[in-house]
Amino acid sequence: MGTNDLIFTLLIGAVSGWLAGQIRQGYGFGLLGNIIVGILGAFVGGWLFRQLGVSIGSGLVSTIATSVIGALVLLFVIGLFKKN
Repeated sequence: MGTNDLIFTLLIGAVSGWLAGQIRQGYGFGLLGNIIVGILGAFVGGWLFRQLGVSIGSGLVSTIATSVIGALVLLFVIGLFKKN
């Protein structure tokens, strides 16, 4: 992974994590936490969509949408463990 890919991944992760935090109020983890949730959400969303056989297209918007959906799933799972 080159420097440009790393920067692109961090930016997509930051946007996706921030959006997921806005959608799911009260589950934000700050800037660094949101970046981590967004990056992990990209992997979760990509894996989940492959398992379901779903494709929402290609490009920047679909990448962000997949990452946000994955981050929301990840926040939901974190919320399950946080409450206990």
